[in-house]
Amino acid sequence: MLESIGLSARYRGNLDANLIRIADKVYNEERITNEDALALFQSNNLGFLGELAHAIRVRKHGLNTYFNRNFHIEPTNICIYTCSFCAFARRPDEEGGWEYTLEQIEDQVRQYNGKPITEVHIVGGVHPKRGVDYYGEMIQRIKAIRPDIHVKGFTAVELKVMFARSRMSIEEGLLALKAYGLDSLPGGGAEIFHPDIRSQICDTKASSDNWLQIHEAAHTLGIPSNCTMLYGHIEQHEHRVHHMEQLRNLQDRTGGFNTFIPLKFRNENSDLSHLKEVNMIEDLKTYAVSRIYLDNIAHLKAYWPMIGRDTTQISLSFGVDDIDGTIDDSTKIYSMAGSEEKNPAMTTPELIRLVKDAGFRPIERDTLYNIINDFGDKDFTETVDIPVLS
Repeated sequence: MLESIGLSARYRGNLDANLIRIADKVYNEERITNEDALALFQSNNLGFLGELAHAIRVRKHGLNTYFNRNFHIEPTNICIYTCSFCAFARRPDEEGGWEYTLEQIEDQVRQYNGKPITEVHIVGGVHPKRGVDYYGEMIQRIKAIRPDIHVKGFTAVELKVMFARSRMSIEEGLLALKAYGLDSLPGGGAEIFHPDIRSQICDTKASSDNWLQIHEAAHTLGIPSNCTMLYGHIEQHEHRVHHMEQLRNLQDRTGGFNTFIPLKFRNENSDLSHLKEVNMIEDLKTYAVSRIYLDNIAHLKAYWPMIGRDTTQISLSFGVDDIDGTIDDSTKIYSMAGSEEKNPAMTTPELIRLVKDAGFRPIERDTLYNIINDFGDKDFTETVDIPVLS
């Protein structure tokens, strides 16, 4: 049967019956189980995993590889929580903390006047005093400068405290932010859902149920979101599968997730700095199994500032079809934790070359995956930034 459904001949004689059974499922577009996903994580046949994941990626997107032109705003790193994996947060009055004023945030946005940026990504620490109206005014000021920009803002962890501080329910808070101009939610704050692990790395902040409830409510109200998983710290493969199961179940109910983003734990400047980071093989395995398991989430993103450009290129052959955006050195969350890119910025031509050099087709998208530019057949001399028309 494998000969008729596409598994390369080099794998047929080297797989046990269970992996052959899973391959049958994948090529026949059948959903794999948690047990299947765990078996894939435990397999040492990286090429086999890549082939299965790549087959799904090609089925869904061909060789299209998506990116956007975006920048980040991190309004503050002052945070009421002390998660053991976090290198970003500071307590009030602690050295290294910052709190930008709304005027300073306006100045950050104005730096992109005349540039074809389509998205601003807003995440930060969970500030002890700021509520919905403060962040709503921030959104309004951003859109007064860039009316057409897509505002993707605030993790579920931030939102939980923001809503409580404003004495609003989840639905009331989301509707208020939507009225201010919020367009979608990022996927941060999910970390690992399994209670045994979450209790050790981020016990005090929003629970797994809180995160899932907020994203489900957002989807119900017409606010799409992304989803993430922090991997490579104290969790085991079964905890990753448990995490993805919760996301797949929620996606079955709502269909509101745009993309899944595995986020690699980096070990600098945190309480978990004694842990050794996982290697590239584990990165690629995680991307591949994610693509195979999360059959109902359209896109799989490799966040290039976290894993670096070389691993990002390789990940495109392990199920990944999105590499995020230009960033423009506007985020500190990951560089402070020791990510590969200390000053993460790529021009549009650089992103296009990264994708083309890996043998894929670069597609500029907006946040919701509408195609803005197809650079697959264009020369690099054509891939210059075009000023936004007033």
